[in-house]
Amino acid sequence: MASGPLDGIRIVELQGIGPGPFCGMLLSDLGADVIRIDRAGGGGRAATPANVESRGRRSIALDLKNPDDVETALKLIEKADGLIEGFRPGVMERLGLGPDTCLDRNPKLAYGRMTGWGQTGTLSHAAGHDLNYIALTGALGAMGRKGEAPYPPLNLIGDYGGGALYLAFGLLAAVLSARNTGEGQVIDVAMTDGAASLSSMFYGMRAMGVWSDEREDNLLDGGAHFYDCYETSDGKYVSLGSIEPQFYALLLEKAELTDPDFQSQMDRKKWPDLKQKIAAVMKTKTRDEWCEIMEGTDVCFAPVLSMAEAPEHPHNVARETFVNYEGVTQPAPAPRFSKTPGKIQRPPASPGTHTDEILKDWDVS
Repeated sequence: MASGPLDGIRIVELQGIGPGPFCGMLLSDLGADVIRIDRAGGGGRAATPANVESRGRRSIALDLKNPDDVETALKLIEKADGLIEGFRPGVMERLGLGPDTCLDRNPKLAYGRMTGWGQTGTLSHAAGHDLNYIALTGALGAMGRKGEAPYPPLNLIGDYGGGALYLAFGLLAAVLSARNTGEGQVIDVAMTDGAASLSSMFYGMRAMGVWSDEREDNLLDGGAHFYDCYETSDGKYVSLGSIEPQFYALLLEKAELTDPDFQSQMDRKKWPDLKQKIAAVMKTKTRDEWCEIMEGTDVCFAPVLSMAEAPEHPHNVARETFVNYEGVTQPAPAPRFSKTPGKIQRPPASPGTHTDEILKDWDVS
C-alpha cells in the first residue's frame, strides 16, 4: 500500500537516466503511483537493490516503435496526472507521444519535459551533461580555488538540483493547476534554467557589488577565513561556517584564536592571512578532538564525513536520515510529513516486471 501526501497521484515515467528517474523516485517516495515505461526486448538493465534511483516504481515493457504499444502507452497516459520524459527535443513527437497528442487524449495532463538545454535555444539539440549545463549558467565558474580550474561539484547542481527538483516542483504545480482549471500543460524543465535559478542570490549579491567574479574571493566560496574547510592533524577535515558575529566570537573562543587581527572579521584584505593562521591551528588537533570542542555548539561546525561515515553519525542515526532497504544503505525519503509520511514503496524493478499487473491496475487492455 502506498502512503504519503501524493497517494492517489498517477505518474507515467519514460525510461531515462539522471534527473528523470530521480524525480520519479522522489514522487514515489511521497506516495505517487509511478510506473516506468521501459524498452521491450532489451535496452534496460536488470535491477538490483543498489539501483537506488530506480526504487519505488513498477515497470512495464513496451516497444514504442510498435503502433499497438504506442497506443497502450497513450491509454496509460490518459489515466495519469503527470508524465516524465527526458529525451532530446522532438523524440517524443517522432514516437507519437508528443505533448499535442497526449494532451488531446488527456486534457488535464501535466507533461513534464526534462532536458539539459531546454526545448528551445541555440543549444537545444546538442548533447551535454551536468558539468556543461552549470558551466553555461555561471555557477561552475564561481566554484573552486583561486588560480585553479573550476572543479566538478558532483552532478548535484545541474542534474538533481536544477533538474529533478525543478521537474518535481513544476510537475506538481501543473497538477494542482489542472485540478483548479481543468487544463493540463507542458513543463519545459532545462537544467540550465534550474541551475541559474539556484544561483539567484549570488546574482543579486553581484548586482549589489558584494560578490566578485574571482573565485575564492567571496563570503561563501572559501574566500572568508570563517567559512571554509580545514585539514586536521590526522589528515581529515572539518567545516566552519561562523558568519554571524556571535558565532564568530564563539569560534575564536573555542579555537583559542587570540591574535587581534581576528577581531576584523569582515576586513577582506586580512582574509588570506587569517585563513593561514586558522589552518595552522586546525592542524594541531585531530578531527575527533575538534568535534569534542565544537560539535553541537553555535560555532556552526561539522566534521567532513565520507559516504561510509555519514550514515553512522549519531545525528543521522537519530533522525533515520539513512535507511537500510533490501540490504543497501541509502537516503530515506525526504522531506518529513507529520500526518502522511512517505516511504520506499518497493525495490528497484527490472524492465517489464509489472507489465500485466500495471495493465490490470490501471484498467488498460
